[in-house]
Amino acid sequence: MVLRFRPAVTSRFALDVLTLGLLLSGGISSSLAAEIELPAVKIQGQDTFGYQNDTASVGGFDEAPLLDTPSSIAVFNESLIKDQQARLLSEVLRNDASVGESYAPIGYYENFVVRGFPLNAASSYKINGRTITGEQNVALENKQRVELLKGLSGLQSGISEPSGVINYVTKRPEDVRSVTVSTDDRGSGYIATDVGGWFGSEQQFGLRANVAHEDLNSYVEHANGQRDFLSLAFDWNISPDAVLQLDAEYQNKEQRSVPGYQLLGGTEVPHDTSPKKLLGHQSGAKQVGIDSLNLNGKFEYRFSDQWKGSVSAARSKVVIDDYSSFAWGCYGSTSCSAAKVPNYFSPEGNYDIYDFRSPDDTRRNDEIQAAMTGLFNTGGLGHELTFGTSAFRRVVDKREPINFMRNMLPDGTVLGTGNIDHDPENFPAYDGPLNDSHRRLDSRQYGLFVTDRISFNEQWQTVLGGREVRLDEQAYDKDGNESRHTQQYVFLPQAALIYKPIENLSLYTSYSKGLSLGGEAPWFALNSFETLAPTVSRQIEAGVKYDWRRISFAAAVFQTRQAYQYAKPDAAGDYTYVQQGEQKNTGLELSANGWATSRLQIAASVAAIRARVSGSGTPEYEDHQAINVPKLRASLYADYALPWVDGLAVLGGVQYSASKYANRTGQVEVGDYAVVNIGSRYSTRIDGYETVFRLSVDNLFDKRYWRDAGEYMGDDYLFQGAPLTARLSASVNF
Repeated sequence: MVLRFRPAVTSRFALDVLTLGLLLSGGISSSLAAEIELPAVKIQGQDTFGYQNDTASVGGFDEAPLLDTPSSIAVFNESLIKDQQARLLSEVLRNDASVGESYAPIGYYENFVVRGFPLNAASSYKINGRTITGEQNVALENKQRVELLKGLSGLQSGISEPSGVINYVTKRPEDVRSVTVSTDDRGSGYIATDVGGWFGSEQQFGLRANVAHEDLNSYVEHANGQRDFLSLAFDWNISPDAVLQLDAEYQNKEQRSVPGYQLLGGTEVPHDTSPKKLLGHQSGAKQVGIDSLNLNGKFEYRFSDQWKGSVSAARSKVVIDDYSSFAWGCYGSTSCSAAKVPNYFSPEGNYDIYDFRSPDDTRRNDEIQAAMTGLFNTGGLGHELTFGTSAFRRVVDKREPINFMRNMLPDGTVLGTGNIDHDPENFPAYDGPLNDSHRRLDSRQYGLFVTDRISFNEQWQTVLGGREVRLDEQAYDKDGNESRHTQQYVFLPQAALIYKPIENLSLYTSYSKGLSLGGEAPWFALNSFETLAPTVSRQIEAGVKYDWRRISFAAAVFQTRQAYQYAKPDAAGDYTYVQQGEQKNTGLELSANGWATSRLQIAASVAAIRARVSGSGTPEYEDHQAINVPKLRASLYADYALPWVDGLAVLGGVQYSASKYANRTGQVEVGDYAVVNIGSRYSTRIDGYETVFRLSVDNLFDKRYWRDAGEYMGDDYLFQGAPLTARLSASVNF
């Protein structure tokens, strides 16, 4: 077996993208196949394969063919993102049935579950292979594609969740001049520019800039906002053997956050509610501000035709000014007085209103990695060996939040209550001081990793590897005093066997072990805000991938186990946040992406998941489907080029979800739903410039449904899906 590094966009040789930059960004994809080829050529132009993708970088340490990757991977490329006019990650991930939202309020950063397990903001999100802070809504204007690795990724990422990893791949410099403008049925405004080119005596320097501004007119009343984004990408082909890539992006987003509903009396789903209503509205409430800066860079050097090395580094920093008029619980209602912690709305629909304030909530991730990749033969076996080392640090600095709801007046009056059926009155805002900021977490991770793809012949391969992780983590209480110091060594193995009876058919089976960061106890627990120790997870998976003509099919079965973390109730009505028992998720995934005919392309997926808890010590949480995990979910999106109008295509699709439980006891569920979307794309030339018009209409029949019945910090929340939404855009390439 030989190694080939093919340039994916504009590079002399191929490489996986890892970044360290301030105002510049870059990346060159690398793909492994047969020999190292270094043609000094720039590849430009549109992707002729539509929504189909042959390679991904999230499954290993380099870009590799999906057929040779023993993992379930979904790739959403620029063509799909543009046609669906996606601005948020949720609008991209809805194309994969294994993904659901889990506490994703408008105006805040989004959270997701994959295969029934939540992603972790500390470790589950990457740009060009380097970990970023997930407490942000990453902009898509400068992204070439979004990759989703479903399942464990301990070898590639070290500490990570059993759910998977999201990897954003940035656009590379190329000769491009484009402007996009857009609006929607609510009058939102959007403009974005994409400018790039190559310069220098030998055209060895590449630069690309993306700038965007968006005025957000939300479908929820009183929840408008705005967003500004800037990114720069820089590539330098230093020599035929050396390449430097740098990336930088900055985004500021400000928007009023929208709290979710809670169960009425803890046992009933709210009814006759409107997705346009803002709970707990206070006229003087502030917007949530999220400032995010992501920097990364990579230097790669080819030592010979068989060996190459790379050094990459990244910094990601997010500062959240978290303000909210938050609807939660019902301490202020007499019908809830018997409960020690009434973390639900009252049976009559009453809720308490909190003036929540937590400015300067700062999260920072720093990472550096060095790796070597080479090819050699031993005893008739071909080896593709990668080894290296990495260091990662995450720090969290925040204040103890102000969660002001009650002024205990002499008569005991409670100020700040509302009802889901009407707007509340305005209540006095908090005018006291803020608490001091303290470090809450300092987590350092050091790793040594090695993986070897061994080829026995043209049909059989095995991938063996592992990562030795040293974790040194300090957690602090709300006053900045150390509450836990964890030092742990763990080896995370991964093994896979691949069989390819023919060139375009691949069967695989794999085993992997992972280590995940512990959860944080909710405020009402006896050990409030305590961050628990990391947990171990294990996964087995088997799958098949088949490329037929211009369409790719995939199927996978999996079983994943992880320690169960939850606020455990006791007989006195108190809660303690614990790791006890196990959650086991077993599932089947099916997908098809690409051209079904010469005019019709599709992106389709189906996921069936059985999620069960056992050994938790709380019997009512066991022997039924886990909260917010439907047994069946499906997604279909299609693009048909009309034969009688050149350049005109009709688009459309549907997302389906079966019913799912809205609490841990499995006593309350939200119904199933199907949401239909339609659209069109028209490509033409105006005054000699290529112009593309796009129209999207989501939720065509204005379906009312609960898109998200997830949990956050020990509480159950319900979020409604968006009503009918129309968006129109025009893109001009100069």
